[in-house]
Amino acid sequence: MPPLRTSTSPRPYANPYLAGVGLGLVLLAAYVIVGRGLGASGAFATSAAGLTNALAPTRAGASAYFSDYLGADGGPWRNWLLFEIAGVLVGAFASAWLAGRVRAEIEHGPRVSNGTRLAAALAGGVLMGVGAVLARGCTSGQALTGGALLSVGSWIFMLMAFAGAYLVAPLVRKAWT
Repeated sequence: MPPLRTSTSPRPYANPYLAGVGLGLVLLAAYVIVGRGLGASGAFATSAAGLTNALAPTRAGASAYFSDYLGADGGPWRNWLLFEIAGVLVGAFASAWLAGRVRAEIEHGPRVSNGTRLAAALAGGVLMGVGAVLARGCTSGQALTGGALLSVGSWIFMLMAFAGAYLVAPLVRKAWT
């Protein structure tokens, strides 16, 4: 493998319209090849079900939540979402490497410490995870898959997500400037 690029001037980000078309084609390919749309939270639920089943099989079998993910097709570790997430990680690294953007750093505003940034990221991730469980799907599943299927609930979710982001953005922007 070639060495990591350490250029001080990385290439610009991809054109968002081209990236959107590419993501739409990936979603279409997922339906054609796997017969299902995209989403990420199911991979984490599947992993939790598999880990619980390995440590406490009786408890996992008694759980209505985990029973959906344990499956009879060879166990939770064969769930296609795990392979999807692995592909996302490999693709993200490849994209960053090709654009000269691979580096170890914690991005934060000038008035925010590394610890505060990591704590905020962890809290936000936990909040998003809880929201994904309550919504029965993550943002990518709701927006991409549900939106493509013209699910009214998914369209309402995305409108509210964007509205919430626009309302909170001015508050968060102060920490980054």
